[in-house]
Amino acid sequence: MRALNHSAAETGFRITLKHIDSEKNFTKFEHLQHAMKRGQHRMQRLSRMSSLAASEESDVQSPVHAGSGEFLMELSIGTPPESYPAIMDTGSDLIWTQCKPCEQCFDQSTPIFDPKKSSSFSQLSCKSALCEALPTSSCSDGCEYLYAYGDYSSTQGVLGTETFTFGKVAVPNIGFGCGEDNEGSGFTQGAGLVGLGRGPLSLVSQLSEPKFSYCLTSVDDSKSSTLLMGSLASSVNTSGSSNAIKTTPLIKNPSQPSFYYLSLEGITIGGTKLPIKKGTFALNNDGSGGMIIDSGTTITYLEQSAFDLVKKAFVSKTKLSVDDSGSTGLDLCFTLPSNANDIEVPNLVFNFDGADLELPAENYMIADSSMGLMCLAMGSSSGMSIFGNTQQQNMVVLHDLDKETLSFIPTQCDQL
Repeated sequence: MRALNHSAAETGFRITLKHIDSEKNFTKFEHLQHAMKRGQHRMQRLSRMSSLAASEESDVQSPVHAGSGEFLMELSIGTPPESYPAIMDTGSDLIWTQCKPCEQCFDQSTPIFDPKKSSSFSQLSCKSALCEALPTSSCSDGCEYLYAYGDYSSTQGVLGTETFTFGKVAVPNIGFGCGEDNEGSGFTQGAGLVGLGRGPLSLVSQLSEPKFSYCLTSVDDSKSSTLLMGSLASSVNTSGSSNAIKTTPLIKNPSQPSFYYLSLEGITIGGTKLPIKKGTFALNNDGSGGMIIDSGTTITYLEQSAFDLVKKAFVSKTKLSVDDSGSTGLDLCFTLPSNANDIEVPNLVFNFDGADLELPAENYMIADSSMGLMCLAMGSSSGMSIFGNTQQQNMVVLHDLDKETLSFIPTQCDQL
């Protein structure tokens, strides 16, 4: 279902992304630890959602969505445009911001949007395609929505259309939630959320060219990351090295239609393909299991039996002693020798369907010489696996909803 045609957005547009800890003077390890705490909550939410969707205990369930993230995007809403920061979320669909009159709103750094002061605001009718796409809606004065997230946070209000401005590009008639009752944790970094999931309500689905890409700088890099929407999404110059582009199909899960599922067939470490049982990462018929790619989860989480094999392979192929202190919160750490400059680590390849993605060492091993430790930036999960944002650093990750493919293009993101 394509809800609206936005010819103004044909050219696409570019948005600057800021990591939510970017103002903080953390070491790379501290950045990772703070982000991991949030990421573990998110991973638990995502897993809970997956198992809820798979359970048949309840006939009627309101769908829940991810609803938090690690990156903020700056955008403007209305006419005249009012600027506000929003959380980018590839695990949900709805675009929303807090609106007056506010019954319950959290504190935000910018003024709360007043639709009465915008000449381009219009409320959507209950018969509109976007209203019908809502998981939970009611109808009294126009289309009213309730959108719930996996940590029991929610936003409630009226569905309308508005002109959104991204950089210098104004896009009219974007459907969004004007939230008058917004509750829960995880939102306070921004003044709302921009859903980039696969459903019809998301920003990417509402564009005439439904594709987007992002390029994430290293977690400790002060330079900002980039989000490219519409036709700009695939405009990245790859310097003619088409071999470097790895493309894999996107898989659909009817019980979790917002998520971007990938087909992971195996993992290779130090040239050896691990004996992971066939189907470990497969999406089950009941909607459980599978692997999603997610910008809002910091490290990669693998199904427990597969993670145990990954851990075992790194221990046997890394010529360093294992640190058992548990001081970092990560599952596998090694002690660095005091004179360590160049440490050899085994290479790591994710064998996706049609795409063997070899990661640079800094995308999976995080070293901190002051702590004398080097740790694997991965963990275990039960059920669903998640390909996290540390593993996606310094590559353009292109989501093409028309072709139903996802591509990885190695890129220095701070130079994009």
